[in-house]
Amino acid sequence: MTAANKVRWTVDDLESLPETSDRFEIIDGDLHVTRAPHWKHQDVAGTIYAERLAWSKQTQLGKPVFTPGVFFSPSDAVIPDVVWASDERIETLIDEAGHFTDAPELVIEVLSKSPQDKKRDKESKLKLYSVEGVQEYWIFDREQQMAEVFRREDGVLIKVLTLYARDTLTSALLPDFSCDVASLFD
Repeated sequence: MTAANKVRWTVDDLESLPETSDRFEIIDGDLHVTRAPHWKHQDVAGTIYAERLAWSKQTQLGKPVFTPGVFFSPSDAVIPDVVWASDERIETLIDEAGHFTDAPELVIEVLSKSPQDKKRDKESKLKLYSVEGVQEYWIFDREQQMAEVFRREDGVLIKVLTLYARDTLTSALLPDFSCDVASLFD
């Protein structure tokens, strides 16, 4: 198939698909279908969400959201594991259907086992989040018990840290936030 004949999926096309437990994401018009994640994947994502929620309640600076729909455009719609948006911006980011339509400040993904899912999170989604204006992108690898932290520098998300179980996760985006990486994988 030539590039001119390539099918470009949009959010509207998802309406015609059958009801299923699969998760559908569209990145640059390409449809990606994934099964429900492994329970350990969900456990790590839930723990990260709980840490973000506790900090957010304490500081009153924003809100974490678990597996939201983020619809940047009709041909770029994803479901990250966790996002965090500041109170200043959250209401302007969400449409009437409850989907994010612009970049939250922080996006968090937990890697799944399959090579294609890992590649999508580390390449396609990194590029998408960078282009769309995400300020920080955290990728957690539960198998390696590590986290990669990408921060916006000169308009692009750049990897600035690789953290392991012995390390502490902090962020200039989140004043006074601190979390032992090991605790996220317990």
